[in-house]
Amino acid sequence: MTEKRQIWGRIQSSLPEAFGETVYKGWLKFLTFEEDLGGKIVLSVPSRFIRDWITSRYLKKLSEIWTQESPGVHTIEIIARAMEEPTKAAPEELKIDDSPNKYLLENVTSGLDPRFTFENFVVGKPNELAYAAARRVAESDQVYFNPLFLYGGVGLGKTHLMHAVAWYLHKMHPKRRVIYMSAEKFMYQFIRALRLKNIISFREQLRSVDVLMIDDVQFISGKDSTQEEFFHTFNSLVDQKRQIILSADKSPSDLQGIEERMRSRLGWGLVADIHPSTYELRLGILQSKAENLPIPIPKEILEFLAHKVTSNIRELEGALNRILAHATLVGGEISLETTQDVLRDLLRANEKHVTIEEIQRHVAEHYNIRIGDMHSTKRARTVARPRQIAMYLCKQLTSKSLPEIGRKFGGRDHTTVIHAVKTVEALSSADPSLRDDVTLLRRMLGH
Repeated sequence: MTEKRQIWGRIQSSLPEAFGETVYKGWLKFLTFEEDLGGKIVLSVPSRFIRDWITSRYLKKLSEIWTQESPGVHTIEIIARAMEEPTKAAPEELKIDDSPNKYLLENVTSGLDPRFTFENFVVGKPNELAYAAARRVAESDQVYFNPLFLYGGVGLGKTHLMHAVAWYLHKMHPKRRVIYMSAEKFMYQFIRALRLKNIISFREQLRSVDVLMIDDVQFISGKDSTQEEFFHTFNSLVDQKRQIILSADKSPSDLQGIEERMRSRLGWGLVADIHPSTYELRLGILQSKAENLPIPIPKEILEFLAHKVTSNIRELEGALNRILAHATLVGGEISLETTQDVLRDLLRANEKHVTIEEIQRHVAEHYNIRIGDMHSTKRARTVARPRQIAMYLCKQLTSKSLPEIGRKFGGRDHTTVIHAVKTVEALSSADPSLRDDVTLLRRMLGH
């Protein structure tokens, strides 16, 4: 039993990274180890609703994590206990006060990360529009665009910007009524209100706020009743000229399982995307973080991380924290060798496999030529030189053979590819401008 509890302790500490902070704080943090029945582990949560939610969405991955830690475990069962044990209070975040003044309007800062402020947000080309829009919303007394819809991949800064808006409003306009919640929590609150027959209070509270922020709205896809409620809340706040800020992993037009009328309304205001980070932005973020660390991190280590950890900002910060933890707990010099050893699994996961099509697209965009020019017979230098650079990069960054590369460039012979590679190598030595172009393109392609 003691061994399994220790395993559970390790697993529990890894859940925020494995599932993301939003899922962990909203659901998985309530899991408690109960007993070990041989190959079966029993965990408990405060209610049947939480049990059903975790079981239907996260149990499979949770089981895989257990099996990796302890191969003898083949079954994970989650049981609910709070409904049968009324003396145990429900967790604070999930407790709904039936009195109308406390139903939803809690202290907005209770769910915010104190690190996520505008001052701590590093701005670069991939996120400058989203940042500027979030600042405008926070600082303005008028509603310029409604909603502000932020979208982008995991760990690129959407939640950071939403928290930053909330912190700014809390500091500068403390009397404004602000609600920030995940889409999952919105759904939970809505279902709970239905069960308690308190739906009128739920609607009044949400529709009387000055600013409503809903994170990860893609999670309401396929939930018809929740979408309907959200739709009417959205319309009510827009009609009252109250600010709405939303985030998702895709643009409104690309969200699946969302009704057409809802997708249309989500795109009414300003849709600001956050692109995958560039090398310069990643390095800037690392330098900003490193300034506040108790021990210095060598510049070459920061540059190495910025080159190699390209998936998202959250993993980048996690890599820096792991290096710091190793240096603090184990000791020794922070060197490139120890960094590679400590981050072996993360670096392997971030190895990017580039395709010929990706290289052609990036080179064409960089030199402002058409993608079709990569396959054409045009011999003008403005087209031929970018085509040679693309061939060179294909040889350097992919495992494709020379004939395969030639075929992707309009059916050219492998000798043409060899000539292109030698030409670019020679020019890179003599022409700093071309060398800089090749270096920049490699970085854009994650190498």
